[in-house]
Amino acid sequence: MKKYVCGACHYVYDPEVGDPDNGVAPGTAWEDVPEDWTCPLCALGKDIFEEE
Repeated sequence: MKKYVCGACHYVYDPEVGDPDNGVAPGTAWEDVPEDWTCPLCALGKDIFEEE
């Protein structure tokens, strides 16, 4: 699975890890991450992320 990087703080969303602290289970593909999910480090939305 591809990883996605926040353009502001460089947090990397790895689908294999997910973001369980914020309700995204491990194994969740980027396309399946809820649209209202925000970066756990800087709180910006999915639209700021770019494919790594």
